[in-house]
Amino acid sequence: MESILETADWWVLGAYLAALIGVAIWVVLQKNKNTEDYFLAGRNVGWFVIGASIFASNIGSEHVVGLAGTGAESGMPMAHYELHAWIVLLLGWLFLPFYFRSKAFTMPEFLEKRFDSRSRWFLSVFSLVGYVITKVSVTIYAGGIVVSELLGIPFWYGAIGIVVFTGAYTIIGGMKAVIYTETLQTIILIAGSLVITYLGLQEVGGWQELRSVAGSEHFNMWRPISDPDFPWTGMLIGGTIVGIWYWCTDQYIVQRTLAANNIKIGRRGAIFGAYLKLLPIFIFLIPGIIAYALSQQGVLSYEKSDQVFPVLVKTLLPVGLKGLVAGGLMAALMSSLASVFNSCSTIFTIDIYKKLKPFTEERKLLRIGKIATSIVVILGIIWIPIMNKIGSGVLYQYLQSVQSYIAPPITAVFLLGIIWKRVNSKAAIVTLFAGLVMAALRILAEIYEAELTGPLLAFATINFAHMAIFMFLFSVVLCIAVSLATNPPDYAAISGLSFGTLTTEDRKHNKDSVAIIDIVLSILLIVVVVLILAYFVG
Repeated sequence: MESILETADWWVLGAYLAALIGVAIWVVLQKNKNTEDYFLAGRNVGWFVIGASIFASNIGSEHVVGLAGTGAESGMPMAHYELHAWIVLLLGWLFLPFYFRSKAFTMPEFLEKRFDSRSRWFLSVFSLVGYVITKVSVTIYAGGIVVSELLGIPFWYGAIGIVVFTGAYTIIGGMKAVIYTETLQTIILIAGSLVITYLGLQEVGGWQELRSVAGSEHFNMWRPISDPDFPWTGMLIGGTIVGIWYWCTDQYIVQRTLAANNIKIGRRGAIFGAYLKLLPIFIFLIPGIIAYALSQQGVLSYEKSDQVFPVLVKTLLPVGLKGLVAGGLMAALMSSLASVFNSCSTIFTIDIYKKLKPFTEERKLLRIGKIATSIVVILGIIWIPIMNKIGSGVLYQYLQSVQSYIAPPITAVFLLGIIWKRVNSKAAIVTLFAGLVMAALRILAEIYEAELTGPLLAFATINFAHMAIFMFLFSVVLCIAVSLATNPPDYAAISGLSFGTLTTEDRKHNKDSVAIIDIVLSILLIVVVVLILAYFVG
């Protein structure tokens, strides 16, 4: 296997890795005194670092490769997911004040404070298993492929090397190491990808030529409701339900904003992260469409969609810049991996170990956190051979659909719990378990689809994004019905954790945390999202 990098590229890549190691060492020298330091970076992180970290956590190497491939194959429909930028605003304006008031380290801990320990146990175990089977394994697998193609080394060397390197600085430095290295990685990733977009547009012959060669279908985000893959109803409404789960209730993302000193800084970090979230359309999806247009013009060729981004790097970039983009891709991989390692470690230590042994001293909890991260690293490596057999293309699509089944009940419980004080602990746990059963039935129905007929076949074949809508409606109705059929919660116990239980002091604190600049920037972002939605029609 031959590397696409030349000597100058290796120097650039080496300089990037040296800078990364420098940042990690600086963080390690800061020393983590307690669990708040290790898991939430001492709750003293600025808005710029929080926003960059949110973006870097979201963009994994499988995201880069998969999004560019989708752009080449299907065009713009997947941009609906990237326009979830407005949902990141929802995190800052709606959810974050309640999370801060609860003083929770984790999302399961927030559920316990709002409902009871059953909901906390459910989300802890559910999140931990989900992270190891999905996020860790997919990121390691896709990363192994990217690194082996870029550096010209065997898949196993690439996968294990990147896991060990990322695992080492995550274990030693905790959240500080993750969040500050991600800031550097975000800058590298955006810079490298913007260069590809610019050079690609030049090669095609400009924006209008790209639209002409690729055709109107590639630039249409709004596919008919009957479209088997990307119906606009599923993308817009089903995608929003999954988006609220991912951006507003998942430990993986929310942990970044909880590292802020106060609500204002956390919200501003979310607003900055929302602006960054718009970028993948222009730095990953559109390069995919550029690759499709260049293949039509005979400039480059690729056998399958997963090769689109590496082929663009190889074809378009001059020596030196290839090293920068290689660093960007590795940055995407390492930042996602570091985030999930840290999230797993936090949930295991705070929501499982500390729950079982509440009087454990801080020093021991730090040690447990590091051991938990090491175990997740090892589990990720053990999972690689299984991933190798499944293949990234099939698995990536599968994960997109599975997320559509697990998100609706969690979204319903968090959203209703914050909006309506009447929702009680019985309603929460019944909704979570019913949603899990329904998701399992849908996955089983997909597996045995060939043997099904009638209503069961319809249940198995309805578009995954439409399924998210139906499951969400079912979860909302069930949650409301169980709440009304049982006793109300103790409102004093959940003071400040739901709109109906806010005190005068809570409302004043909320009002004081709002700045005019944040309101203006948030409205501007929504206008940009609407303009993009309006532009990509046919």
